[in-house]
Amino acid sequence: MSQCGPSTLKDWYISGGKRRTPPKAEKLVEFHSDIVKKALAKYPGHPLILAGKSMGSRVSCMVACGEEIGASSVVCLGYPLKGMNGTIRDETLLQLKIPTMFVQGSKDGLCPLEKLEAVRKKMKSINELHVIEGGDHSFKIGKKHLSSEGTRQEEAEDRAVQAIAAFVFKVLGGR
Repeated sequence: MSQCGPSTLKDWYISGGKRRTPPKAEKLVEFHSDIVKKALAKYPGHPLILAGKSMGSRVSCMVACGEEIGASSVVCLGYPLKGMNGTIRDETLLQLKIPTMFVQGSKDGLCPLEKLEAVRKKMKSINELHVIEGGDHSFKIGKKHLSSEGTRQEEAEDRAVQAIAAFVFKVLGGR
């Protein structure tokens, strides 16, 4: 990836410098779809890769399922597979038809890896997983784990970025 295209970032949940509780993911789809459509209109011919962290990854997947979007792929950082009541939220993932990458901490309580693996096997789309060993939902690795592995947080994060770059490069056909 010798160059990156344009990106759009919206902090919809920050108002006046203060964070507020975000609305439910389903309510954010229309808002984000509109942003994506504007970006597509502004940058025609560019590949569209949707990415998000936690609920943002869930919203990105929901937006990607929209027929009019035409995304090339989606990157899910800390996908929240388990709902607040413990149910597995896999409906959207099972609808995806584009390459999907997951980056998950091995100790992420919102996305147990064995549950994600079962969902990945059922997905119609090509999908990959990069695990941040010892990482929680925010990818934070405990000091004991870092010490026992002889690594640093930054190294684990760099490996995740390299895995994402390789995935995107592959999806875009080496462009």
